[in-house]
Amino acid sequence: VGLGQVGRALRQVVRVARGAEITYATRSADALFFLDGPPWAGGRPTGGTGSAAGWELLAPVEPTKIVCVGLNYRAHIAESATVIPGGADAPGEPLIFLKPPSAVLAPGKAIVYPRGVTRLDPEAELAVVIGRRARHVSVDRAAEYVAGFTCFNDVSARNYQRQDGQWTRAKGFDTFAPLGPAVVMGLSPDGRRVECRVNGERRQMGNTSDLLFPVPALIAYISQIMTLEPGDVIATGTPAGVAPVVPGDLIEIEVEGVGTLENFVTAAP
Repeated sequence: VGLGQVGRALRQVVRVARGAEITYATRSADALFFLDGPPWAGGRPTGGTGSAAGWELLAPVEPTKIVCVGLNYRAHIAESATVIPGGADAPGEPLIFLKPPSAVLAPGKAIVYPRGVTRLDPEAELAVVIGRRARHVSVDRAAEYVAGFTCFNDVSARNYQRQDGQWTRAKGFDTFAPLGPAVVMGLSPDGRRVECRVNGERRQMGNTSDLLFPVPALIAYISQIMTLEPGDVIATGTPAGVAPVVPGDLIEIEVEGVGTLENFVTAAP
């Protein structure tokens, strides 16, 4: 079941800061149209407008939780046996895990390469932003609970992923959940190209048409387990091509129709 258009004209929602002031806005080219809160929490236009110049771009959403999905592209499942124990088998149900909100990172900010990590991989993903409280949602009604979509980088410390037998440490470091640059509302997630580039070189290229469990199925499945709140994020999984990065690398995560999320890697102080 595809989500199609979700009943709204396409618009980009950003979260921006200038000094101590933080606000949400819709963005059109270089213009900002300010909101009194995020649309998924009832935010409405204030009537104020301004230029994007002089405003710092923040992560566009403040989730109470980030629900990630592992092994959701068939080609990635095949390559995962080399980096994830038991990673060669396609799961019969979505394989989910959590990232803490403290891992969220804004566009343009540095992913910190922690001490003790021997392999650090970026993972390009389409992320779903939940638009209203979701509990026991059916697949057929999943679209009603979507605010929009953004780019996500599921940064992963592979040596801890292999070592620990579960993924909390490997996926949970501060700065390991870059999000942005905007939440695009009114977009269909179907047939979207998902790409990762490192220093301009393509590492990953996939398409959401290849998802083992598509977006409506993920919303339905996860909402049977936990209540999803407005602003929560579901990261839908990464395509094949994962490879390590080092301090100094520039990572670009691009989702067709959503935008490009850029972050660089820096060594831990």
